[in-house]
Amino acid sequence: MSLHPQAVALLEAMAALGLPAIGDTEPDEFRAIYSARQMPVTEECHEVRDVNAGGVPSRLYRPNAKTDIGLLVYYHGGGWVIGNLESHDAICRSLANRMGHAVLSVDYRLAPEHVWPAAAEDALCSLRWAYENASELGIDPNRIAVGGDSAGGNLAAIVAQQRPVPLKFQMLIYPATDMTSSFPSHKENAAGPVLTKEAMDWFIGYYMPKDANMKDPLASPLFADSSLIKGAPPALIITAQYDPLRDEGEAYGLKLIENGVPASVVRFNGQYHSFFGNHLLLDDAEAAHALAASMTAKALSA
Repeated sequence: MSLHPQAVALLEAMAALGLPAIGDTEPDEFRAIYSARQMPVTEECHEVRDVNAGGVPSRLYRPNAKTDIGLLVYYHGGGWVIGNLESHDAICRSLANRMGHAVLSVDYRLAPEHVWPAAAEDALCSLRWAYENASELGIDPNRIAVGGDSAGGNLAAIVAQQRPVPLKFQMLIYPATDMTSSFPSHKENAAGPVLTKEAMDWFIGYYMPKDANMKDPLASPLFADSSLIKGAPPALIITAQYDPLRDEGEAYGLKLIENGVPASVVRFNGQYHSFFGNHLLLDDAEAAHALAASMTAKALSA
């Protein structure tokens, strides 16, 4: 299937802005560009407030006043180099309101200022803090899920393997699971759109130290052995046809299933990496939000 007509129109509009591609600038410059392109806030939540999650800046989204709801701890995408609380504000508002459960968005440390495993350490720290401070957040500590997109999906998969606290579900949106970038989709979709092989190399080059083990489970959850995967929470993995990360996300879903973990792997044909963030503009992104929210809500309500 070719790119969806809605995706084509959106990508053409983005290209007309003449913005530099990922890898053509330094991280600080691209962070500023990325932040300026974010979706405007169009959705209200019952409560939105910033919190300090064990030393990790985070933001809590509550869809209602109930004090026993579940919590999705969400890790933003951006290649471990860009992204922040603002860049994923619209996504978190959407998910909280659709689920009827709270969302904690985590502003983990970024590379190159803080290389691997800093982001993974912050992901684990913030999750532990949420569990230990459930009463302050107004959530049930026995109903916690993790999720994230791209680099955030990588972090969500990692914490779901480590399981420092009991988890009900993992929502993985086109997750990066293999730092070796060895799957065919990296060549097939090397030119993107949006995420290219060159861009992925740019991100990994800043995030991973040159002497790091690319197959360490705290970097590449796909290479974790069965002892880490067995007993992980059920998963939803969303992938996109025109995404370099497509195959490694789907391979991870298969590995979960082979180790007895219930996993649903849903590919959105005709879509590209980062389409999930455009739920106000793309019908497929709207459908992906609805699916992610409904499956997570069902797990958190059980």
